[in-house]
Amino acid sequence: MSTKFTYRGKTLEELKNMDLIEFRKLLSARERRSLKRGFTEEHKKLLKRMKKLGKDKIIRTHARDMIILPEMVGYKFGVHNGKEFVVVEIKPEMIGHRLGEFALTRKRPKHSAPGFGATRSSSHVPLK
Repeated sequence: MSTKFTYRGKTLEELKNMDLIEFRKLLSARERRSLKRGFTEEHKKLLKRMKKLGKDKIIRTHARDMIILPEMVGYKFGVHNGKEFVVVEIKPEMIGHRLGEFALTRKRPKHSAPGFGATRSSSHVPLK
């Protein structure tokens, strides 16, 4: 049973056919305000590169604050997380979010066993 994707009652095809002003009305307040202010030079450059390179190439970017638009679905972006570029494939469910939300900047700490002297009982264990 596959359900068809909808965003606020609109299908992906309807979203792609909308102009930016109509699409903006469907977004949450923070994203609506960001799009109302217009795209930055970095965002414009990203959209231009997206149209130039096509869907088969990975588009590397530092624009973590770029809002995911319906026309970006299917593209692969290398989003910089401060250390490396994390490949993010855009799916319809990501529309309205920002690119940076899918390229985490912090790793989860992985702890091993406690070291020698870490507990009171380990001080009575012989070294050899």
